Amino acid sequence: MSTILKNPVKTNHTLAITTEQANAIADVARTKILKMLYRRNMTVDEIIKELKEDGIDKAATTIRHHIRVLRDAKMIDVTRIDEVRGTVLKQYGTKIRLLNYDADESFEDDYKKLINTTTTKMNKILDSISSQITRPKKGKQPDSYYDYLAVQILNHAITTILEPSDTSN
Repeated sequence: MSTILKNPVKTNHTLAITTEQANAIADVARTKILKMLYRRNMTVDEIIKELKEDGIDKAATTIRHHIRVLRDAKMIDVTRIDEVRGTVLKQYGTKIRLLNYDADESFEDDYKKLINTTTTKMNKILDSISSQITRPKKGKQPDSYYDYLAVQILNHAITTILEPSDTSN
């Protein structure tokens, strides 16, 4: 029996996350928590309250579990610890901006020309980045590792550009 592939799969996205991070954002509540903590510090009680407003009613122990999963995946951090009436009160925050939207099916057609123009420009930038990444003489990594480093460098640069400047410092 022979199989003919009618629609070959064309790679058009690169996702650079760990397995732990993929697992962490696989849960809707954790995804919402991550989005809530972007540019904002919150306590567990504040997270519970906002999740309830979004229709997610979870016990405090469950939310603490979700926070532990996100912390273990290095997606959120404790940003502040206070002692209030003998109780330790932690605030959490994140440096990650999660953009999880679905583009219209016509996205590639609508932006084909812009994608092509940007690809040409990005290729020059990527060549420059790749030439500056140090490759060890011993203990060679697979080529995909260096692709990962380049994507991370680009990601950090794009994030820096897209983030509003903080004028309070």
